[in-house]
Amino acid sequence: MDSPPITTAPTEVQLIDDSEEFRTLRRSFRSFAFPVTIGFVLWYLLYVLLSCYAPGLMGAKVVGHINVALVLGLLQFVTTFAIAAWYARYADRRIDPPAAAIREAHGAVVHAPRESAE
Repeated sequence: MDSPPITTAPTEVQLIDDSEEFRTLRRSFRSFAFPVTIGFVLWYLLYVLLSCYAPGLMGAKVVGHINVALVLGLLQFVTTFAIAAWYARYADRRIDPPAAAIREAHGAVVHAPRESAE
């Protein structure tokens, strides 16, 4: 005997996931995160490749005992913090407002990230 197919109503999560607002939110996040991540990984790989294949360049003195490798290594940290600040600003303007609207539309309690941390 064949049993009839079981039909279930979509869950709240599925409804949110299928909504155009959520797709737009994901697209907004991905349009920032993927290019920036690729750029940073390429910047890091450049540093690693220069360290491996251009030791003369990396060992060149810039000022006193500070060489190119140290400057580029420190710039990795600067880049990391700059990207974090850039993302925080981007999220405040382009990701957090639509995310709050989606949560509000679907009955979730909305807390701004800074308010929930307190």
